[in-house]
Amino acid sequence: MEEGPYKYTRDGNGRVSRVIRIGTRKSQLARIQTDSVAEKLKGLYPDVHLEIVAMSTIGDKILDTALSKIGEKSLFTKELENALERNEVDLVVHSLKDLPTTLPPGFTIGAVLKRENPHDAVVLHPSHAGKTLDTLPDCSVIGTSSLRRAAQLKRRFPHLTFKDIRGNLNTRLKKLDEKQDFAAIILAAAGLKRMGWENRISAILGPEDCMYAVGQGALAVECRSRDVDILEMVSVLHDPDTVLRCIAERAFLRHLEGGCSVPVAVYTQIKDGQLYMTGAVYSLDGSDSLKETMQTSTAAGDPSPEKVDEQVQRVGVTATKVPADAQDRAERLGLGLAELLLSKGAKEILTVARQLNDAR
Repeated sequence: MEEGPYKYTRDGNGRVSRVIRIGTRKSQLARIQTDSVAEKLKGLYPDVHLEIVAMSTIGDKILDTALSKIGEKSLFTKELENALERNEVDLVVHSLKDLPTTLPPGFTIGAVLKRENPHDAVVLHPSHAGKTLDTLPDCSVIGTSSLRRAAQLKRRFPHLTFKDIRGNLNTRLKKLDEKQDFAAIILAAAGLKRMGWENRISAILGPEDCMYAVGQGALAVECRSRDVDILEMVSVLHDPDTVLRCIAERAFLRHLEGGCSVPVAVYTQIKDGQLYMTGAVYSLDGSDSLKETMQTSTAAGDPSPEKVDEQVQRVGVTATKVPADAQDRAERLGLGLAELLLSKGAKEILTVARQLNDAR
C-alpha cells in the first residue's frame, strides 16, 4: 500500500512496516554491492522490508565509447537519481567513485561504507601467466579506459602500449581471455574481490606505480536530503576512517574541477591520529606531472554529534555520527592540497589534458 511518498506492507499478523526501496544498476557487480548493503541493513533493522529496484543507466548502454569522451559526470547515476527524485526508490547504492563531487540539490550521501582495497589490479592474459608489467614484452597492449591509469602507467612502464577497453567487469575479462588483443587489463581490485574473482589478480599496483581514483573501493548510499528518518537509518553504515579519507579526496577533486576526463589520482591513509593525503595530476601521456603530500589530525575535539541538517554536507556527504571538526579538517586538507598543486601549475596540465582528450 502507498501512503504519500512512502510504501508500506502488512504481515500476516496485521503489523504494518515501511518498505525501503533500494535502487541499483543492473550490472552483476552493482547487484552484488547493493545486496551487501541490503544485508547489512536487514541485520540492523530486521523489521524493515527491503525491496531492490534494478535499472539501466546511460553508462551501461553506451559501451562503444571511452567514458572520458562521453564527458558526462553522472553517467552511472542520473537514472537512479531521477528515480530517487520521483520517490520510486528511497536510497541508491553506488560505487563512490561514480558519484560527482557536487550532487544535484536535494540529494546527499548518507553513508560511506568501510572501504575495500582501493588500489588497481593487473589481470594478465592466461598466456602471460607469471609475468609482471615490468617483464611483459615491449609494445604489449594493456587495456584500460581510465586516463588516470594510462597516464601513470605510461610514465612508469614506457615499453607498454595502452588501449581503451569498455564494458562491465564480465565483458572486459571476456575480451581479455577470448581474444589476443590485450596482454593484460587494469581493473579496480575492489570490484574483482566483490565478484569473487580474486584469483584473477596477477598483481596489486602500489601507490608508487599507480595511485587510485577519488573514492575508489568505497560504496556510498545516496538518499534524499530531506528524508531525516532514512538518513538516520543509514548513518550507522558510515565507516569513520573511510568517511574522512573520502571527504578529503572529494574536496581535492572538486577544487581541481577534475572528473572522468582528466588524470587525477590520490592516495590516503590514516595512521596514528593523522590523515595523510597524496594527490597528483598528470598529462595524458604521463610525461608531465605534479604530486604533493599533506597531512592533518583526525582527533575529535567536540564530542557532540551534529543535528541532521540538510546544509551540513561536505562534498555531498552527510555524516552526523563522525565528529564535525574532523570532517572539516579532512575537507580543508583536500582543498589545501589542490591549492598547492594549482599554485604549481596543475590548472595548465589539466587544461591541456582535457583539450587533447576532447580532440581524440
